[in-house]
Formats: sequence, C-alpha cells, structure tokens
Amino acid sequence: MKKMYSFIYLFITGIVFGQISYTINPNPFNETDPITLSVPGNQIDESAWGVANNAIYIWTWSLDLNYTNSQDCPTNGAWTNSNELNKLSYNSVTDIYSLTFTPTTFYNRTGIGRIGFLLKTKTGSHQTSPDIFVNVGTLSLSLTNPLVNSLTSVPVGNSVNVNANTNTGATFQLKANGTIVNSTSIPSTSYNYSYTVAADADMELIATAGSTIKNANFTLQVPRNVVSQAIPSWIRQGINYHPTDNTKVGLALYAPFKNFVHVIGSFNNWMVNDAYLMKRDTANPDLYWIELNGVTPQQLYTFQYRTNDLKKVADPYSPQILSSYDDQYISAATYPNLPAFPAGQGFEVSTFKTGQTPYNWQVTNFTRPNKENLIIYELLLRDFTQEKNWQSLINKINYLKDLKINAIELMPIMEFEGNLSWGYNTSFHYALDKAYGTPEKFKEFVDLCHQNGIAVILDVAFNHATGRSPLARLWNVDPDGDGYGDIAANNPYFNTVPKHSYNVFNDFNHSTTATRYYVERTLQQWLTEYKVDGFRWDLTKGFTQNCSANDEPCTNAYQQDRVDVLKYYADKQWALDPNSYMIFEHLGTDAEEQQWANYKVAEGKGVMMWNNQNGPYNQNTMGYKDNSNFDRMDHELHGFSNMHGVGYGESHDEERLMFKNLSYGAVNGAYNVTNLNTALERMKAFGATFFTIPGPKMIWQFGELGYEFSINRCADGTINNNCRTDEKPVAFTLGYDTNTNRKAIYNTWAQIINVRNAHPVFRSKTYTVESNNLTNDPNGLITRIYINDPLLTGGVKNVVVLVNYDTSAKNVVPYFPFTGQWQNLMDNTAFNVTSTTAPITLQPGEFRIFGNPFTTLSTAEENLDKRLSLQIADNPVKNGLAKLIYHKAKNGEIAIYDMSGKKMDSFKLKDEDGTYQLRTNYPAGTYLVHLKTDNGVAIQKMIVQ
Repeated sequence: MKKMYSFIYLFITGIVFGQISYTINPNPFNETDPITLSVPGNQIDESAWGVANNAIYIWTWSLDLNYTNSQDCPTNGAWTNSNELNKLSYNSVTDIYSLTFTPTTFYNRTGIGRIGFLLKTKTGSHQTSPDIFVNVGTLSLSLTNPLVNSLTSVPVGNSVNVNANTNTGATFQLKANGTIVNSTSIPSTSYNYSYTVAADADMELIATAGSTIKNANFTLQVPRNVVSQAIPSWIRQGINYHPTDNTKVGLALYAPFKNFVHVIGSFNNWMVNDAYLMKRDTANPDLYWIELNGVTPQQLYTFQYRTNDLKKVADPYSPQILSSYDDQYISAATYPNLPAFPAGQGFEVSTFKTGQTPYNWQVTNFTRPNKENLIIYELLLRDFTQEKNWQSLINKINYLKDLKINAIELMPIMEFEGNLSWGYNTSFHYALDKAYGTPEKFKEFVDLCHQNGIAVILDVAFNHATGRSPLARLWNVDPDGDGYGDIAANNPYFNTVPKHSYNVFNDFNHSTTATRYYVERTLQQWLTEYKVDGFRWDLTKGFTQNCSANDEPCTNAYQQDRVDVLKYYADKQWALDPNSYMIFEHLGTDAEEQQWANYKVAEGKGVMMWNNQNGPYNQNTMGYKDNSNFDRMDHELHGFSNMHGVGYGESHDEERLMFKNLSYGAVNGAYNVTNLNTALERMKAFGATFFTIPGPKMIWQFGELGYEFSINRCADGTINNNCRTDEKPVAFTLGYDTNTNRKAIYNTWAQIINVRNAHPVFRSKTYTVESNNLTNDPNGLITRIYINDPLLTGGVKNVVVLVNYDTSAKNVVPYFPFTGQWQNLMDNTAFNVTSTTAPITLQPGEFRIFGNPFTTLSTAEENLDKRLSLQIADNPVKNGLAKLIYHKAKNGEIAIYDMSGKKMDSFKLKDEDGTYQLRTNYPAGTYLVHLKTDNGVAIQKMIVQ
C-alpha cells in the first residue's frame, strides 16, 4: 500500500474500508488530457470517518510507462496533514465527490503509464483500501500471461506463453534483457508467443499504435540449486568480520520462505552472479550465509541481498546504511566524507570495511549512578543545538554537567526515515542514524559523558518499524512493485494487523523467535559497540498479542503475555550488561507495572517505570488547586518495593509547563502567573517539589530555562496538533541561557540537585509527599515533603520541604517532626525551631528546604531518645490490624487521613511511650497517620492491603 507517514510517534489507529466504486471521464485518456475523477458519496461513511464539511482528500502517486518508478503527487502534503489542493469537491445535490486535473500537471512529470490513489481524511485516521490503479493512455495494453510485473520460475529450456491484448490494433516487440526476441509487423489486438527460457530474463512487451507506445514488464527466473552447509562458527546473522583475517567477511540472512538469496554489491557490479549465491545452514535451513574472500582492508564496500522473489534489501543488522532518500540532505559538517549512495539501487544499502581502527575509549570502567538517584535529562538533538550534530552536543557538555544531572536520555538515534524527526519512525534499529554525525563522534560523546560522571540512555522503539525496514520489505504485499506494501501473512517479525490500540507503522510480534533475536542483538550492539548505559523502551503497551487496534481497554488492561515477554527481555538485557538501566514507558496499571518494577529487586535489579505527573505539577505551577495532587511521585503508592518510578513533570510527549503557565495561569490581583517573570519564578518552586523527592527523576530539555514554546508549535509560529513533531526554536540560539531570569531557574535547579546529591538522606525510602492536603490547607496550594533516615551515621537525617504554590502569601504550618536547630539547605543558614507548628510565611511561588544535621543540634536535643517518633510495624498492613509504636508523644493524638485529606479516625494516646493496636477496617489504599503532640508532629504513611 502506498502510504507516506509523518515521521512521528503518535497514537493513531487507521481504519480502512473495502474497494470503492468510481468513474473517470474521459476513459481511456492520455497524460495531457484533463480528466475528472468522481466518487459517489455513498462510498464513504462521513459519520464513521468523523469528517466535517465533507473534507475528503485524495492521496495519489504516478508510475512510469513500465509501471515502476513510483512518485508521490507533489501536492499530497503529509499523511497526517493533507494539502488542501488535494481536497475533493462535493456536490450536495448529486452526492458526488470529484476532482478534475491533468496528469502531467498534477503529478509534475511526463511519461506516465499508470496512476494510483486512495481517499482519506485530512489526518489519515481513515482511508479507503485497497489502493486503486488506473492506466494512462488511449492505447491500453493488458498482459494476461504472465501477469504484469510478475515473477515466474522456469527451468532452462522450458517455454513460457506470452499473451496480451490491446483495445486497438497494435504491433508488438518482445525483449529479453533489452534484446528483441520477437516482433510483429501487422497490427493486431492480441499477441501470443512461446518464449524458450535460456537464463534469467527481464522481459518487456512493447505495443505500438501510431505514435502511442505502451509497455508491460515481467521477469523470468531460472531456479537455483542451493548448497546446504553448516555455517562457520564466526558467522551469525548480519555482517561479520573474520577474527584473524581482514580479507574475509561473512554475511548471513534469516530468510524463511525464500528459495534462494544472492548478494549483489560493489564487489560484483551489482549483478546477479551465482558465484555470490548464498548457502543454507544445515542446522537452520532458513538461514542463508556466504563467506566473501579477497576483501581489501580499509576499503568501503556496499551491498544488498536479492531474494528469489526479487526483494532487494540492506542487512537488518547493518551498523550503518546508506540511503538514497536521506543522505543527500546531510551536510559535510555533520558527516564528513559521507560515502555516495550507489546509483540505481533504490532502497538502503549496507556497508562493510575490514581492518578499521577501533575507537580509543578513555573510560573503560564507568561506574553508573545508582538507578534510584538518577537525574535524567531527556534530549532531542535535532532541537537542542542549531547544528543538530554530536559535535555541537559535545560542545555543550559543561552546560549539562553544571546542571548537576547524571544521565542523558537521547530520543531515538537509530536509523529513522528522514533527517528531521523525533526518531520513532525507526527503520534500522541496529544502525546509528547519520543525520547527527559519525559513529566515531557518537562514541566520543558517550566517552565524554562518562568522563564527567554522566550516563547515556537511549530511547528505543521496539514496538514497530517503518515500511523501509528490510524486515518488513522482505515479506510484504507489493502490488505496484515500488518496494512498499502491507505486511504479508508469512512475515516472521510483524503482525498483519496491530495487536493493540496505539500502534503506528508495522507492529512487531514479540512472541516470535525472530523478533526476539532481533531485539536481543540490537541491545547487544548498543551496549557493547557504543557502551551506552541502558534503554528507555518506548510504548511497551504494544508488546502484547491479545488485543486489537480498536480495543483500548484491552490494551490498557493487565496482559500476562506482555508481562512475560518484557521480563524475558529484561533477563536478556541484564545478561548482556547486569547493571544497565531498563526504563519502560508503559503508563499502565499499577498491578502490571509492579511485575517489572519489583522484578529481581533482591538481585539489585528491577525495571524503572515512567511516572507521568505533568498534569498535577502544571496545575500547581499555574496556580490551580483542582487535580493538583502529585502524591503519586511516591513509589509506594504504585506498589513498588524500591524507588523505581521515574517521575517527571515534562517529557517530549507532554505540553510544556511554561506554555500553559503563560497561556492559562491564575491571576490574583497584581499577582499574574501569565506574566513571564512571575511564571519563571514559579518554575523554581517546581524544582523544589520535584528534585527533593527521593527516587529517579527526568526533566525535558530547556525546562531549566523556562522554555515556553508549545509542543504543538508550527514552523510559522502558529499552534496546531499536526505540528507536534515539527522543529522547535533552539533555546541557545534565542539567548535563553544568558537571560538573567531564565538562567536563575537553571541555577536554582542545579543548587537543589546539588543539595540532593550532597546529602544521603535524599536517597531514603522513608518519605512522605503531602501535596495540597485538604485538611491542613483547605484554601491553599501548599506542598510539604518529609524525608528521614535515622540510620545515617552523620549529617542531615531529616528534611522538610515547604512550598507555597498559591497566588497569595500563606502562613504555612510546617509540622516539623521536632524542635531544635535546623538548617536552610539552600543557603546553609541556621533556623531554630521552637515550635513544630509555628507558621512560616511564604510568598506565592516561594519555597524552603530545611535539613536537620544532628552534628549541629543543641545539647537539649542531641539525644535521639529524647525526640518524638512514630513507626508503623509490619507496613503494609494486612488483616485489618496495625501496630503503632510511638515515643515522646506527650499529650499525643493520632489522626488518620486518606490521600484526599478525608479524616478516617482520631483518638488520644494515654502514654508518652508505647504501642497502639489500630484496627483499620479501611479500604485497601494509602493513608497518612499524623501524631500531634506537645513535642511536635510526626507523620508516617500506612498502606492497607
């Protein structure tokens, strides 16, 4: 099917319908004739398509006289945003959609032999199917045997009957590999000839009537006898260099349902030569292999595989490929001395070169940051620097290092279609995309990050691959011979229809051994060749076989096959690199995410899960209380044993906090969140309520500079959902990094992260996030965060974070756990707490981060035994019975709240020290237990199962 997709990651479900009826007037027609295409309105269900004002568009392309060399109509637009020039007119009286055009003008070419089209909505959410093809020209040639563009296998010496018809008298020529083998001189409307096969032949039948010529092509192929021989031990799927001999290269291709495979390339002038016929492995007959000898070291070779059914593809395990589509637009500054694409080879080609000098790694034993303490900087190189290449990112290493982050997560850098993409339209997962530079420069970037204590995490889209992937093209249905097509039923990698509701491109079937091998090899390539530190797995909801494209509830529900296959991949990745990071973008049910987050935690493993808190954080930064609770930054509320939720307020997929601050922020008298400097100031408070919470965190590029351009900003500055993946202005080019108010956010975040890194208490699993508690602060946007680790041997053991997100000043009751000397961790000044409940006045957007370093406590408070404490034994609580252990609870009162702030219970304590058996009888969930005493307030989280 001739589709062109936007190079984006979107949740799109395409719905197709059966063959439609249509008329073309006049018909037949020449390419210079004006024609009108008409489609009855009853062929399209406008209601089901969700179209307004009868907005139906044509997506169309043209082919040459041989029905090859397909070219898209210049006015198609993008698949998700059709050009208005291709909108059909609608006549409400006759209920007819129509479009009038002249082929040579409409397609901007001559020599048109056939046109193809389908009808669609503007966004591509619905379309007609299958594709429709119409021949061009008043002379019509119909090849009845063999069929046009067909492939027929015929032994040498056998004959093939060539039969064709025309609509008017014509003379005929039959050519084999460009040589005339038969011709007629008397015009006729039929042609019949028996051709004896001597070798492989590209056949062409030419019909001539006056000055009009029509062509039809087909291929005759002689069967091959393939040698069966065990594959050498040093060769596996892909490109293999002999361990001791630089003149040898081994190639292997997994190709079930193929009868034979040739290797064609620069070493045999791209010709089919039986000297390069691949052998079959004896143990696995679907594995074809060949050993190339006499290779010249340091010389670059290019090649493709050519199968018996005329599929020509690059090796799916190519570390790099050359592309006829994309390479011409890559600058020499980004990729010096980029090899030229070999003319005439159509799709991508693979390369190999023996005797290469390996990269000289400066860091070979990088110690990765603990996963629970990651501060990840998510980055799209395309929009991060104006130059858009590895060298420009290398030049920014100090900017990133000074922000105190310890990991960089790169949006997909595997070979994707086009050069200006988010990268999720991956075609070769194994290959580094050349749009950002050379493999050596990428290695230099990784090496430099490691020298500066920064891990490198790659975003990888294993849910799908595009139509240019060799894994798709080797087994696809390609009626027009342009190389594109729908997935065939025998494809060993992909589903013919998506098995979940969020799919784009071609849906991998992760239950097959072929797909699993491909994923495992890809993981190994990036972990070993480039020494990356882990992966963020995109759209893991797609790793199920249980659902359908139209069943979102199924896709979002717990799926055991998805749990099992992702555990399988976790085991494979950790077998390759036991300490590598594994992060899932799942955003599913807690019950399912727990299966991965808690997987093998006793061995120091466990998968990290994306934890999207964009909505509640943005409500706070805008100044709105509704839906502003971000308590689920707490890993225990997800049921995770360890801190394996990667919390974030922004990601590449979410609207920017500052955009909404400026567009929709609250106004309270003179205090206006839509004012730029006011909104920027509030982003400091975001940092205080974000980085201080223990566990891994992620920020999106330029959030530290208050980047305010919408995710949906178009190149012309307008806002449109169809521009989601368009290029965005670069903050450095705009001078944001030198703007005082913007750089103040950067400096504040860096300082907070530095405080977090300096004090081990921020790695404690004992913490409480109290975001806008309805009981304590019924009228205000107040956040309190409590962290403690009494087992630390020195330094800060308790932290209290207070933030006022309201639009007016607030007297915030801090509920310090005890009195004594505390420390403002942002400026290291002393703060003497004489009352745990004495209010602290905070201006709108203001915050405090207090720590209690025991080494500086007064004598009266020096002994830990003299301090108030509260513990919940055997937490989570089961069987409705909780044991509360309290100490120094003079005049103590217990109050229990659910996470909405509703009081569930309250009671007085009789003793200062002791235990209390609490019968909960509460619904399963998380609760806050408040102990209020004359000595202060203690708060603990209680989970009821």
